[in-house]
Amino acid sequence: MFMGEFNHSIDAKGRIIIPSKFRDDLGEDFVITLGLDGCLFVYPNKEWQIFVEKLMTLPGTKEARKLQRYFMAGAAACETDKQGRILIPAKLRESASLDKDIVFVGVLNKIEIWNKERWESNNDYDDVDAIAEHMSEYGISF
Repeated sequence: MFMGEFNHSIDAKGRIIIPSKFRDDLGEDFVITLGLDGCLFVYPNKEWQIFVEKLMTLPGTKEARKLQRYFMAGAAACETDKQGRILIPAKLRESASLDKDIVFVGVLNKIEIWNKERWESNNDYDDVDAIAEHMSEYGISF
């Protein structure tokens, strides 16, 4: 399970260092693809296969085909080098506006990679009451 937030940078060639806390669970090779809300998703191969199987069960509707294309067209197999770095394909870097400062966010079965400014502007956790309300809507209590 992935959790936590880690600030890093991306170099001019598009390489990033995977946080050491994520490397064991991620494995040596994995898949990176377009995410939601302007980030990228990184899946260990096992979780990627589960996700792909769900995509394959979608009906043949236009919306389902768009969803399948969205996640599969930009997907890229990755593996870390000896320093724990990966090269993010240019199309994915552009899509997520990854240019200098980035944030890795562990979210259960995947990692999200964010442009730091986008992460900070889209993730306001100051309204704890609203968060608690959403938790109860989903049947989560503490």
